[in-house]
Amino acid sequence: MSKSMTIQTKGLTRRFGSATVVDGLDLAVPEGSVFGFLGPNGSGKTTTLRMLLGLIKPHRGVVELNGANLRRNRRQALTGVGAIIEQPALYPSLTGRDALKMTCILLGHDQSRIDPILDVVGLKDAAHKRSKNYSLGMRQRLALAQALIGDPTLLILDEPTNGLDPSGIAEMRALIKSLPARFGTTVLLSSHLLSEVEQVANHCALIKSGKLVFQGPIAQLKADAGATLVIGADKPGRVVQLLGDRGLKGYQEGQRVMAVCDWDEMQLAAFLRTLVEDGLNVTHYELRAAQLENLFLQLTGTGGTA
Repeated sequence: MSKSMTIQTKGLTRRFGSATVVDGLDLAVPEGSVFGFLGPNGSGKTTTLRMLLGLIKPHRGVVELNGANLRRNRRQALTGVGAIIEQPALYPSLTGRDALKMTCILLGHDQSRIDPILDVVGLKDAAHKRSKNYSLGMRQRLALAQALIGDPTLLILDEPTNGLDPSGIAEMRALIKSLPARFGTTVLLSSHLLSEVEQVANHCALIKSGKLVFQGPIAQLKADAGATLVIGADKPGRVVQLLGDRGLKGYQEGQRVMAVCDWDEMQLAAFLRTLVEDGLNVTHYELRAAQLENLFLQLTGTGGTA
């Protein structure tokens, strides 16, 4: 498997009873990326993350973390991996600082990182407070601090903004997005929110019913989504014909015609000129930016949430 991939799986499969929850999954998470992992509820996201961390065993397939085979060399594979899976478990009677100190003692991490990490996650001024008095957003940031305290090369986060208010979501997004440049950390982020992944990640994978339906850069996903051309004209049927001459399929709605395309403004201008030269009266035109929701709807049968 490629050494430039922090996570790579081959044929990863997990069943519960007769149900195959993860089905032959081939993931490739590039080093230094923020990688969004999307799928409808029940699609196998959390099960996949638990297999990556060795919390449950796959029935078939291979997991490699930082080039080490998880089954053959579990200790090496999981060294340098931090994670938050589902709701973080915190001791309510401990202060933020004491919680990090305990994590360092249990895992053998350097306690000199406690203050810098508290500063990174924005809890330096609340380090003396007990976690039971923290807001949900503060508890999430403390859990992130625990995951970061060992200076991981890989951070796995399961729905890290779930339940946060808009301010907390914005803070968490900014923090996650900064990690590769700040610490060289690769981040695998699961989410059911397309908007979250689009704003934070530069790569993503999309699964449906445990099977991979897309994997690649966010830019590629946007390119695949395509822009939507909308033209209003007195002869919409003729517009559909002329679009077909250019290899595009037009859809007529009343006097409007819509088509998915990857045209730039020059190509649009040339086509409008063709319409006018053909004797059509163009009443309206626009080139709408690519809508990722449309592609996600096609791939998963859901809309903007996955």
